[in-house]
Amino acid sequence: MKMTLFFIIFSVFSIVIFAQSTDDLQKEIQQLQSRVDGYQHTFDVINKKIDDLLWYEKVGDVAFVDRVQMTGPPVWKEKNPNAQGAGNPVIFWSYVFIPKSVDANKKYPLIVFPHGGVHSNFTSSYAHIIRELIYQGYIIVAADYRGSTGYGSSFYRKIDYGGLEIEDVKVSRDYMVDNYDIIDPKRVGIIGWSHGGLITLMNIFNYPTDYQVAYAGVPVSDLVARMGYKSQGYRNLYEADYHIGQSAEENVKEYRRRSPIWNVEKMKDTPLLIHTNTNDEDVNVLEVEQLIRALKAENKKFDYEIYKDIEGGHAFDRLDTKIAQEIRVKIYKFLSPHLKPMQTINDVKTLRKAAYRF
Repeated sequence: MKMTLFFIIFSVFSIVIFAQSTDDLQKEIQQLQSRVDGYQHTFDVINKKIDDLLWYEKVGDVAFVDRVQMTGPPVWKEKNPNAQGAGNPVIFWSYVFIPKSVDANKKYPLIVFPHGGVHSNFTSSYAHIIRELIYQGYIIVAADYRGSTGYGSSFYRKIDYGGLEIEDVKVSRDYMVDNYDIIDPKRVGIIGWSHGGLITLMNIFNYPTDYQVAYAGVPVSDLVARMGYKSQGYRNLYEADYHIGQSAEENVKEYRRRSPIWNVEKMKDTPLLIHTNTNDEDVNVLEVEQLIRALKAENKKFDYEIYKDIEGGHAFDRLDTKIAQEIRVKIYKFLSPHLKPMQTINDVKTLRKAAYRF
């Protein structure tokens, strides 16, 4: 009897000690994860500063390059909205590229260029495209809207995918028109790929009179469908407590609100070109095909092309392959009549000269 009682007491004591040890271990794991996350943001900030230097190296011979601060709406979700400073506008940076050939006595068209990625930023990987736009005489603004990387954890956690980031990009457009007399407010276009394509679509849906033309490449179109074919790791980016905080299953209305396919009725007369690729490994072609069907169902006028298995997949028309260059020539020809740049790229030879000087 005494031995039985001893074993019971020993077992209970062991369970308590084990439970405490498990709790302590879990806390240590969480602390370590927090440190790793902090290091990742530190690395992102360093990488951002390095990449900023590359911009001057890659386009500084043809463009004035600057980064300017501006303010968007307050964050859409705050844990403590009554805290000191709560409700303040979000401060973010935007890149500005102006051709060095600019004449202060003339007016120039503006390209608004939102970057892609759930959490990403505008990087010098777009340098060849910026050079192509500069050659044509465009001024470009590219917002690192809320949730972009390279600005620390606080800015990262301000993410509002398909929400107020759209307003940040619109703010970048208005900032340029209001502050640069050389910009013609009636010659403003917006272009973007992937997540940037979503922002492009939502901008012309919400502000149809502020853009004269738009290009959406492989645009994220339906977050509800997207959550269905992506991994849980990807879904976690949206389900985080500082972001939407719920899954698409739990709050389908919120995911629809942020998706172009569920907002197509807002589209007015902005000329729009959409591109997609059947072997896109990121934005499945079915997403974009559904967007096209939705626009047609609403009798909207737009242009589109569904490319079949073009090399490069998701990035097929942003690469420097010959076919990618040919497709970008098509894009520039689409933009040109509406924005009337100083000169238009009409062939690949001219495009290559614009990007590489030969």
